[in-house]
Amino acid sequence: MGTTENAELVRRGYEAFIAGDMATLSEIFAEDAVWHAAGSGVLSGTKQGRDAILAYFGELGTRSEGTLEVTVQDIVGGEKHTVALQHNHAETNGKIMDLDGALAFEVRDGRITAGREFFEDTAKGDEFWA
Repeated sequence: MGTTENAELVRRGYEAFIAGDMATLSEIFAEDAVWHAAGSGVLSGTKQGRDAILAYFGELGTRSEGTLEVTVQDIVGGEKHTVALQHNHAETNGKIMDLDGALAFEVRDGRITAGREFFEDTAKGDEFWA
């Protein structure tokens, strides 16, 4: 796959995530994919395998009480890596998270094989998800 196809794959992944479409996300992620969640909080760390990644995504929805809004600002495709810039907003238990971030995706054979989160203030994110 080339840069355009990789960017479109990541875009489809975002659309599925925003819609809560776990079936499509399951198709997009390789079974042995790895996700690196930023920070040092309760949700931070490495998620090994597609099922662990999807469970992590579900936990984001649960902990935000369904208020997590991810707005894609831009997606830049590459041969092996595709980067997405995004804005995140959620509110729960009187706490508000309003952070920009970048996610770097590794794509191989038409599937996402790895994702790595980078946020403008991981401490604020850790505090929100606690």
